[in-house]
Amino acid sequence: MAERAKRLDRRKQRGSNPANRLAAGRPNATQRGYDRRWRAARRRYLAENPACRQCEKRGRIIAATVVDHIQPHRGDEVLFWRRSNWQPLCKRCHDQKTASGL
Repeated sequence: MAERAKRLDRRKQRGSNPANRLAAGRPNATQRGYDRRWRAARRRYLAENPACRQCEKRGRIIAATVVDHIQPHRGDEVLFWRRSNWQPLCKRCHDQKTASGL
């Protein structure tokens, strides 16, 4: 039981709690454009591009689960929907890219 409480405390510190993100002023996913239309486009894109682009460059074939915006759109709807600005990534590669600030 104590171990579970520690994990929950760590999640709060990392900001994975939706209430913490909202309190910090970050809009939710739908407000940032990730709505039903995006989910459908994402699903189609991943069906067309099933492998992680970064893993492929390293000679590994790993399923892509995330459609990454190569250049952050920062609310720019044109850039958000520009398919040439999308790349298929696995969660690990996406998390690494996001953490590096690229």
